[in-house]
Amino acid sequence: MTMLRRKSEFFVFLDSVRSVTSEKDEQKEERQLSPYEEYLQVLLQMKMTIADQFDNLEKHTQWGIEFVEKYTKFVKERSEIEINYAKQIRNLSKKYQPKKNSREDEESKYTVCRAFVTTLNELNDYAGQHELISENLTSQIITELTRFLQELKTERKTHFHDGRKAQQHIESSWKQLESCKRKFERDCKEADRAQQYFEKMDADINVTKADVEKARQQAQVRHQMASDSKGDYSAYLQKFNQEQNEHYYTVIPSIFQKLQDMEERRIERVGVCMKTFADVDRQVLPIVGKCLDGMTKGAESIDPKTDSQQVVESYKSGFEPPGDVEFEDYGQAMKRTASETSLSNTREAKERPAGKSKGKLWPFIKNKNKLSLKLGSGPEDFSHLPPEQRRKKLQGKIDELNKDIQKEMDQRDALTKMKDVYVKNPQMGDPASVDPRLTEIGQNIEKLQFEVQKFEGWLAEVEERMPSKSDSHRRSGIYETQNSTTVSNNCAQDRESPDGSYTEEQNSETQVKVNPAPNPAPAPAPAPHSITPDFDDEFDDDTLPTIGTCKALYPFEGQNEGTISLVEGELLYVIEEDKGDGWTRVRRNEEEEGYVPTSYVEVFLETNAKGAMTYI
Repeated sequence: MTMLRRKSEFFVFLDSVRSVTSEKDEQKEERQLSPYEEYLQVLLQMKMTIADQFDNLEKHTQWGIEFVEKYTKFVKERSEIEINYAKQIRNLSKKYQPKKNSREDEESKYTVCRAFVTTLNELNDYAGQHELISENLTSQIITELTRFLQELKTERKTHFHDGRKAQQHIESSWKQLESCKRKFERDCKEADRAQQYFEKMDADINVTKADVEKARQQAQVRHQMASDSKGDYSAYLQKFNQEQNEHYYTVIPSIFQKLQDMEERRIERVGVCMKTFADVDRQVLPIVGKCLDGMTKGAESIDPKTDSQQVVESYKSGFEPPGDVEFEDYGQAMKRTASETSLSNTREAKERPAGKSKGKLWPFIKNKNKLSLKLGSGPEDFSHLPPEQRRKKLQGKIDELNKDIQKEMDQRDALTKMKDVYVKNPQMGDPASVDPRLTEIGQNIEKLQFEVQKFEGWLAEVEERMPSKSDSHRRSGIYETQNSTTVSNNCAQDRESPDGSYTEEQNSETQVKVNPAPNPAPAPAPAPHSITPDFDDEFDDDTLPTIGTCKALYPFEGQNEGTISLVEGELLYVIEEDKGDGWTRVRRNEEEEGYVPTSYVEVFLETNAKGAMTYI
């Protein structure tokens, strides 16, 4: 675009037009134009040139407005992308945030899980910075450009309206000047004709004197009219020249200058917005850097050894590993007794071929029933858990109950103080209204203290049965072994109960007869849900020999698979003594046999029976 920055620049058009006119004069020497015709030709060309410039400027300024609209649309789409990205990042962070359940609580103790949570939190803050980018783009660029566009359109419309108005005014003045000129020309011709007619009448001797006088007066009137028209034409010509000079030297250059200033402001505003576009991102870089530093710090806090130690502490059973298996010489006829530290059933080994002997080592036992070891899924005393895990669960339960007791005691103290205030200031409240709540809290504290005593009793029982740290050392990360090579009393936990679960009953030997617990009937060990394939191997086709008898002290329904019902006072044959899991295997007849709770029967073992011992 060619902008007219100065008044002198505008008249370059006039010089060029005049030069073209001079060239045409040289080419057409045969026809000389009068000064007036030459002026008309130049004026016409000037008017056409100015009209063309207005058209060019109008097209260019319209393109400038469209460019600003296009850039505004670009920033708006970028803002939408940022807000959608931030929304997706927030949803992703929320999706993988830990849920409020025990499983997630268990995972929170691992450093790698805590680092992941830190990453999610920092990612949420990172999404907030992208939301801030979108907000700043909207407030600092989109809103400002939208307002600026409205002002730009209004200003452009005003300038072109003023230009057209000025052009119409000069054209109207030119038409009026043309009208005055034609009137003056017409009056001059009429005056010339009237003068010629007067002179003709005056020379004619046949015309009366009155006619000559009349012709003379008519000529005088025409000369006066021509003189008046000349004065009007001269005055309006002077006015037109003044208006024309103002139009081409003042009005049009001023309009062009305003359009140029408007265009420069538009370009400057777009440049400022482009700079702001970059600054909006630059402003959030420090916070984004902190978010990334937080992620890095969380990743660096991961400690593999700490996590592996947590696994050891979580799944440490507290069982002692089995002792050495004694050599049994089948080549000599000698009386063999079961090793106290052996986990295999030697009696079964004698009855079965050597290839079918299946001693079970507890670390490698597969519990096909897959009993849950989670809190709340087993008995209240956690007897289904290994000793170490049971101790941890009981201690955790005691701590939880103590916290509840402390809360209740704090509430009781607060209510007591409130009651004292009411006693001193009866207008504030009735002291008796606090008594029901105090009574309720007292009852709650008593219940919680009773629960604590109950769990402390179970905890003391577990700690008494667990091997002391002075007598054992760690052989691996999870299992504890005894220092002594011989074990006088093999822990009953080295064996499975019929359902594959763990028990914590301490084994003690009784010779020949086991004294049962007094009435009422004690609770049996955890009842087997089903006989697993591991135990199916123990029920071989070979019939086990009878090693004693037993008498049912209490009735037992035997609803679970692998168990057998009892009727009080009933006599049964013992075919396998209690291995420490609280169950004794008995036979009613050749077709009916199964497990019964050891505490429900009185056992009489044969004195010469191999492995003549029972565990209670």
